[in-house]
Amino acid sequence: MIRGILIDLSGVIYIGEGPVADARDALSRIRESGLPVRFLTNTTRTPKRSLLERLSRMGFDIAAEDLFTPAQAARERLIERRLTPHLLIHPALEEDFRNLPFSTDGDRAVVVGDAGDGFTYKALNAAFRELAKGADFLALARNRTFLDADGELSLDTGAFIAALEYACGRTATVLGKPSADFYAEAARDMDVQLDDLVMIGDDVES
Repeated sequence: MIRGILIDLSGVIYIGEGPVADARDALSRIRESGLPVRFLTNTTRTPKRSLLERLSRMGFDIAAEDLFTPAQAARERLIERRLTPHLLIHPALEEDFRNLPFSTDGDRAVVVGDAGDGFTYKALNAAFRELAKGADFLALARNRTFLDADGELSLDTGAFIAALEYACGRTATVLGKPSADFYAEAARDMDVQLDDLVMIGDDVES
């Protein structure tokens, strides 16, 4: 029995800077059903604050506590284990990793998101060298592609994660979809069992 609904963002309720046709009406009908709703995204070029602002501009009323992002999960992992991050992410996302509440001189973790044009040889090699020294390997997501604002598919983070995995001989820990822990956190927030949730997304693999 469906007792809660998880909904992806990009490609599901919006593409680029515009809402998907009828998405607002569909979301209103879902909420009228009384079922709890949470939003899970693998978008890692944009900080949570900006995502919420973008959604508001499109007419979506989504509370901060109802939106779960991989950067949020990564920050919680870093704090829990007191890991100093080496970030290979889009510059805009860096605000989600500011002001960690501990000294940043302990064990390290490489955190990889969609760095876009930042996926240079120099940046990838710097991340590889941290991994070679034993840093934890955290992937915000490992999607193969994403539907870009021009309506075409673009290369996503997964290929760069695979390159680093190949180079260091280790497998990254994925913190976004389809990590079971990522779904479970939203389920706990709704007080619903995972088996009673349905996920609405645009990528069956991720």
